[in-house]
Amino acid sequence: MRAESLIDLILLFFSYAFMGWCIEVTLKAFQFHRFINRGFLTGPWLPIYGSGAVLITVVIKGLSPLEFSVGTTFAVSFLLCGFLEYMTSYVLEKRFHARWWDYSRKPMNLHGRVWIGNLLLFGLGGVLIVDLINPLLLRLFSQMSPVLREVLSLSLSAVFIADYVMSHFVLKLVKTGIESSEADDTEAIGKEVRLLLRDRSVFHRRFAEAYPEVIYKTERIARRMEEIRAETERLRQEAEERVAQMRQEVAENLEPTGSVKNTIIEKQDALIGLLYREEDASPEMQELKREVESKKALLQKRRARFPGL
Repeated sequence: MRAESLIDLILLFFSYAFMGWCIEVTLKAFQFHRFINRGFLTGPWLPIYGSGAVLITVVIKGLSPLEFSVGTTFAVSFLLCGFLEYMTSYVLEKRFHARWWDYSRKPMNLHGRVWIGNLLLFGLGGVLIVDLINPLLLRLFSQMSPVLREVLSLSLSAVFIADYVMSHFVLKLVKTGIESSEADDTEAIGKEVRLLLRDRSVFHRRFAEAYPEVIYKTERIARRMEEIRAETERLRQEAEERVAQMRQEVAENLEPTGSVKNTIIEKQDALIGLLYREEDASPEMQELKREVESKKALLQKRRARFPGL
């Protein structure tokens, strides 16, 4: 890759990282009615946006000799940015014990890390990046002198690295606060983290407000949630067993006495059929069998004459 191409990619990264920051800040301003400096870094950039745009640019450029269409761009953006968002969420959660965004209540989501709405926007955004925004930005970069472009990319990179190092220490402090917390729910841990960062530098305080909806997770919370799920399942099973028992009791109480008698007679007949064998029966058993048959015949005649009996 030529140096000019690498510098263009660096400048594209920072351009889209800044655009993403502006989008996030605007959306949160509408949601919370105040300015929130979004992101893990203090500067006005969100690396996930810049990384996604650069990935799309590189992959589409690599595929252009083979196939180049709006559909291809949409599909590549859909998949690449979805994978990037999923892995970013997964790595940050495992590393810092917190989920910075959660789409569990959204339709067609994958483990709460990505959802179909964002994926469609990623696809559309990729088409805009490749067909509209990239040509404008690259034309703007080409109008700069090579020295200016190089100085600008190096300066932004240096500031970005310094920002990352400083923000990394803030995140480590947050992680320590989460791990040392005795609370067993995410809201209580969030309060402790905000108190931990409140009396520190402006960089620490900024991070405490950057993610109002963050969900903190610890082993203690995981165990507590598992206990709650187990208790809920136990109560559900007990309720189902109680309802089944009540239904059986109601059915038994509502069954007519005549029906109960008929059932008893049928069961007795079945039992006699299993136990009685003519060749082995004693005279007394044969006599009892004839009397039972006689009474059954009498009962059937009465039912025929009086159906309501």
